[in-house]
Amino acid sequence: MEFGKLVQGRLLRRYKRFLADVELPGGEVITAHCPNTGAMTGCMPEGAPVWLSVSDSKTRKYRHTWELVDTPAGMACIHSALANKVVREGFEQGRVRGFGDYPAIRSEVKYGEKSRADLLLEGESGRVFVEVKCVTLCRQEGWGAFPDAVSERGRKHIRELQAVMDSQTRAVLLFCVFHSGVQKVCTAGDIDPRYREALAGAMDAGLEVLAYATDVTTRGLSLARPLPFSLDSH
Repeated sequence: MEFGKLVQGRLLRRYKRFLADVELPGGEVITAHCPNTGAMTGCMPEGAPVWLSVSDSKTRKYRHTWELVDTPAGMACIHSALANKVVREGFEQGRVRGFGDYPAIRSEVKYGEKSRADLLLEGESGRVFVEVKCVTLCRQEGWGAFPDAVSERGRKHIRELQAVMDSQTRAVLLFCVFHSGVQKVCTAGDIDPRYREALAGAMDAGLEVLAYATDVTTRGLSLARPLPFSLDSH
């Protein structure tokens, strides 16, 4: 997935969840859209280099969208919605192992409690529902943790994935890591113990959990390699 031309700046502050003030190289301060509703812990240090995309749409209030940030722990993409696109490209290019029997891929397929699966893979072997979660919380020793805030929505997705499994249906929760400093992934049980508990139960019932690194550059994003996953850091 390619970004196109990005504008570099310096982060001044993020506020009201969806807004960020950025100083451009010439000294101009602009307000950019922040496409991340999470806590973004560690991903918004004051004064950090950031990269913004620019829209030519005349209907947008803010032309710039915050895409990348260079943190002390590494480069991160804070545009979490892009994870679905990156993961779909990864499946299409055969980078996610073990799914060659499911060549047909669809996005945003209705299922569960009025939800939409991020991806549905289908083939002669049956089908695979895939839920994608974007990881940007980077902790000590290279641990990436999810979620970065209490997530009732995340627990709902786990319940739905667990309920959909049968003899012809697999369910996969894929953690797409958008932070170059992350080398392994776990749940953030200290932030949301109920999420960790729900995931542990679903894994016992057959839910498959995968974690993949992403190559994060100013040129674009691409799914890179599998990472170790465990429920807890150790």
